[in-house]
Amino acid sequence: MLVASVLAFALAVHGLPAPAQNKHKCGYQSCPETKPGFLNVHLVPHSHDDVGWLKTVDQYYYGKFNDIQIAGVQYIIDSVVFELMRDPSKRFIQVETAYFWKWWQEQDDAMKDIYRSLINSGQIEMIGGGWSMNDEATTHYQSTIDNFSWGLRRLNDTFGECGRPRVGWQIDPFGHSRETASIMARMGFDGLFFGRLDYQDKNTRLQNRSMELMWRASADLGSDADLFTGALFHHYTSPDGFCFDSTCTDDPIIDDVNSPEYNVPDQLAQFISQVQEQADSYKTNNVMLTMGGDFNYQEAQQNYKNMDKLIRLVNAMQKNGSNLHLMYSTPSCYLKAVHDANLTLSVKSDDFFPYASDEHSYWTGYFTSRPTHKRFERLANNFLQVCKQLSVTGNVTGEKEREYLDAAREAQGVLQHHDAITGTAKQAVADDYARILTEAIHGCQNVTKTAIHNLLEAAGWSGPRLELESCLLLNISQCEASEGRAGFLVTVYNPLGRPVSPYVRLPVSGRNYTVTDVNGMEVSWQLVPVPQSVRDLWYRKSKASSELVFRAEQLPPLGFSSFIVTPSGRQSDTARVYRTHIGNERVRVDLDASGRPSNVARGSARLPLRQDLLYYAAADGEDLASGQVSGAYVFRPNASRAYSVAAVVNTTVYAGPLVEEIHQVFSEWVSQVIRVYKDEDFVEFEWQVGPIPDDSGKEVISRFSTSLASQGEFRTDSNGRESLLRRRNHRPTWSVQLEEPVSGNYYPVTSVIALQDEGAGLRLAVLTDRAQGGSSLRDGQLELMVHRRLFHDDGFGVGEELNEMDFDQPLVARGKHYLLLGDTASAISRERLLAQETLLAPWLFFSSSRAAGQWEKQMSGLKLALPRNVHVLTLEPWKDGTVLLRLEHIFQQSEDSSLSQAVTVNLQEFFSTMTVVSARETTLDGNQWLSATRRMQWRTDPPAARQEEATSSPGDSLEVSLRPMQIRTFVLEVK
Repeated sequence: MLVASVLAFALAVHGLPAPAQNKHKCGYQSCPETKPGFLNVHLVPHSHDDVGWLKTVDQYYYGKFNDIQIAGVQYIIDSVVFELMRDPSKRFIQVETAYFWKWWQEQDDAMKDIYRSLINSGQIEMIGGGWSMNDEATTHYQSTIDNFSWGLRRLNDTFGECGRPRVGWQIDPFGHSRETASIMARMGFDGLFFGRLDYQDKNTRLQNRSMELMWRASADLGSDADLFTGALFHHYTSPDGFCFDSTCTDDPIIDDVNSPEYNVPDQLAQFISQVQEQADSYKTNNVMLTMGGDFNYQEAQQNYKNMDKLIRLVNAMQKNGSNLHLMYSTPSCYLKAVHDANLTLSVKSDDFFPYASDEHSYWTGYFTSRPTHKRFERLANNFLQVCKQLSVTGNVTGEKEREYLDAAREAQGVLQHHDAITGTAKQAVADDYARILTEAIHGCQNVTKTAIHNLLEAAGWSGPRLELESCLLLNISQCEASEGRAGFLVTVYNPLGRPVSPYVRLPVSGRNYTVTDVNGMEVSWQLVPVPQSVRDLWYRKSKASSELVFRAEQLPPLGFSSFIVTPSGRQSDTARVYRTHIGNERVRVDLDASGRPSNVARGSARLPLRQDLLYYAAADGEDLASGQVSGAYVFRPNASRAYSVAAVVNTTVYAGPLVEEIHQVFSEWVSQVIRVYKDEDFVEFEWQVGPIPDDSGKEVISRFSTSLASQGEFRTDSNGRESLLRRRNHRPTWSVQLEEPVSGNYYPVTSVIALQDEGAGLRLAVLTDRAQGGSSLRDGQLELMVHRRLFHDDGFGVGEELNEMDFDQPLVARGKHYLLLGDTASAISRERLLAQETLLAPWLFFSSSRAAGQWEKQMSGLKLALPRNVHVLTLEPWKDGTVLLRLEHIFQQSEDSSLSQAVTVNLQEFFSTMTVVSARETTLDGNQWLSATRRMQWRTDPPAARQEEATSSPGDSLEVSLRPMQIRTFVLEVK
């Protein structure tokens, strides 16, 4: 490549030394020596490179549209490499693997050798290692693990041990989740550094010198999930006045005493003052200065030249009694120095949500921003897991299919970025994210098609090849494959390790149908009207006025069953009924005179409940004194009151043998369907909001009001995994003062929000189909924000109002909430299982019915169904013909008398299409052997509880035991 030739020429001309070839060991062994008795200042050169934000991923990488933002990642890496080659004392950290990998693939062998030498000497340190720097509020733990796993795999394959990050680097996400810390700990990380924490929390920690702590990140996993955590002093930017980048306006260090611009005394005084201020807030004789910022180091020489001067000048003061010692360093080397100081850390066991940058700026709006985008990401994860599973069980080995799967992994990694799934990028960038996901799904469709054909052929199938198409617009009752054919075959794949019996809904254009299963037996079905609000969508290209509903009974684990739909037989017996309730033998919903729910009952539990769709009027900058407005990041209503969309709701009730529904119309822009399926124990609320009127900014919520005595408490999940207790107007680690009583009590809800009444023994939970913001602002009440339309930028960088358009009209969002009521002893177990079924829903593949007469197959990837408390979190092709398997225990301790017990499965009796020859356990990410992993040990106050005796089987055994909340990862050799 040209850049390698240029660098080689420069080395020859200027007589620069060749890059060190293993001159130093990498990792902690490569760290610069600190000086005992001195205040050691670790200068950490870095560039924070968003994987999309104001520009798309490719625009950022190539440096296009610099009028929007001066940023070209390829030039950053090129420039840094040249400067590090000049001086082996210099350091740099590379964070986003997505950008690094793009750059790496463009390099020739000579440049790759140079880069490897810089890695091996410790001059370049890989930090974080995820494909992107993931958000922590709106991401699901499965996608977070995948994001890290794939990024770390690329680094491991390329650099081996020296490319393994030892530190998490979450410097820009807008709040931090306990589950993310737990994930990092179980990946073998020694520590985590981040930049953003609530301004009140930060002030408190600065005063009591607790900016560094031990995060006890799991209530169930003990010290396995403990992680040293440090909050950065300067967010992640350079100290004030010392940004030396070409994009900055701070003065350089002018050290020519004969120059009229000579500024060394002033610069040093200012620098020393800031260092001392920072040192006063930390407990050891080490401080870390982040020397960089967004897309810095495109001209790295400018940065390093000034830092060289700073290091030389400050260190020269030691001969006059100064105790400051400056050096180039990395976060890992700083962490080692702190660890070597043997300090005692305070302990934190909650999370860092919500994040506020000032008293009126609570960054809780992004929990909901771009709701259709958040749902699309969740749908893409659903299909990615299907694609990975079928790649293994269907023995897909083609090079093209591998490329499709890799592209899908990388697309999902990009979407975890803290300006992607959060909805905080510009509209053009959000559109590009949607393009990336769409292309990834289409590519993986080729993989799943090949896999299913392989399975069928292995089972003796001799019929014609099936189309096996997917329909991505079923949420608006549109699917050409089911509408445009006289008859069709629908193959329903179950990505869970246990049988499920979901209801399938398909838009159809006819009235008379017969549905048969793989055994030729007729299946009960029902036609249900498509809501008028859906039929009226201007971008919907469908004439279907009804959906065909049937139950896919007992879908096999990691397998599929097919159903044949033919246009003959009886008509649907759905009827409009004139009553004010729907239900079955297990659950019932009653309506009041206004057309809203008034009671819900499940079994013997009956609860007064009102559900309504309302909106907060967004602050517009004129109605409140501070001027802060709602935007992509910030949620700020102009009052604590939420306004009802309508006084009276128009309702129509439909009933049939499989499902009963209430179709509600609140206004021209808000409608909802409430439904109860036969034999199910939950109530489904399918809401539709939009186009939100353009008269003023509105933030729309679904609110559930009950008589439960919740005592100011509610519970939310942490990234879809462990449950966290929330208390209104309260923070566990400091005395909070709230100027914003609504947005300051909002928390991220990835999967579930719940209330408990301990006296009545009742629990009410609402499950979501995407990430949303939620709260309990009054006892007995839950609310979830479902959509936002705003007309002002909130001033935190995106530079656009959150005014999404779709087909030249304001965005319409549709989604589902699932309401569960029950006694506290049994409700949680049902929530756990339903959350799984929602996240990894059965995937539908459509084919023409010409093969129907020969179709007799039902297939499972497992020999036996797994216990209900065990989940196949990951099954995917790995390296050199191996398979990566993650098994998890999905229950916390004490959640269920039986399902919270330890459980054992045998991998020899696991798969139906292959045999496990050996299993070797790794860290959570799949890139380090667990037996070779050693993490730093720390002193804490209070000390860590003694770890329970391990109930896990040995790491290379085919008997796998799991404790509550434990995830175990294995590389399998199979045949």
